[in-house]
Amino acid sequence: MDIVLPNRRSPIRLACVATAAAVLVSLAPLSSPGAAERRPAAQPQSAVAADIAPHRAIYRMSLLSARNSSKVTDVRGRMMFEWADACDGWTTEQRFQLRFVYAEGDEMNMTTNYTTWEAKNGQRYRFNVRKLVNGEVDEDLRGEAVLKPGGGAGEARFSKPEESQMELPPGTMFPTAHTLAILEHARDQKPFFSRTIFDGADADGATDVSAVIGKAAPARKDTNDPLLRNQTGWPVRMAFFPLASDAATPEYEMSIRLLRNGVVESMQIDYGDFAVDAVLEKLEPLPKSGC
Repeated sequence: MDIVLPNRRSPIRLACVATAAAVLVSLAPLSSPGAAERRPAAQPQSAVAADIAPHRAIYRMSLLSARNSSKVTDVRGRMMFEWADACDGWTTEQRFQLRFVYAEGDEMNMTTNYTTWEAKNGQRYRFNVRKLVNGEVDEDLRGEAVLKPGGGAGEARFSKPEESQMELPPGTMFPTAHTLAILEHARDQKPFFSRTIFDGADADGATDVSAVIGKAAPARKDTNDPLLRNQTGWPVRMAFFPLASDAATPEYEMSIRLLRNGVVESMQIDYGDFAVDAVLEKLEPLPKSGC
């Protein structure tokens, strides 16, 4: 799908940015497959994480704009994002189907399933990505990663498509911890936040993400949805830079409206020569854990 999008990870970040994590505790060792289910006990949640609402959301995706030079003339599809509380961690599942139409008249259909588990201490992470293009397997990734406590370095290990490992630089965060940090900065009225993020979306490794957080917007009162009504939200603009690149311009940018409870109410993804709009169509709560 490289001919369609500037990079492979960008659609998957739609789901990654909608998750949250909690406070840091001691580092757990990178587990073997047999030990993977021996997870640490749940830890007390931070005030920010305590407000997060597990939910399932469906977004309608479409082409927002395209430059005259763009090869993409239309984008249509839907994305389902599900985020649940698993006591010792947050689990996410994303499924989306997108159809890209090109200026030459060709079309490409992309289907992606993406599941993750991230410890509530923000230090352990597992991911599984399967991507189909026109019905053929384009990418199949699986692995896990750990980070040292206190913002130390870490390591990611891939078991698919082949066994490999890579170092993660100090200060790296996983997606849920990153979203929690954005919410903390928003509540503290700190408008700028930059960090290296590893999400396992492809084998290229981590990405530098720079976020600008706008002022809190009034809570919506024109809806009866309990996940939307009376929820303070913030406009957030994020720019994504490959870790190995020294380019002054980002690969792509994303604008979202992020609510206090972790729900992403709207998204726009700007790839430079075209932009995609994601509109929330359906939202339903998932049960909170009894932990």
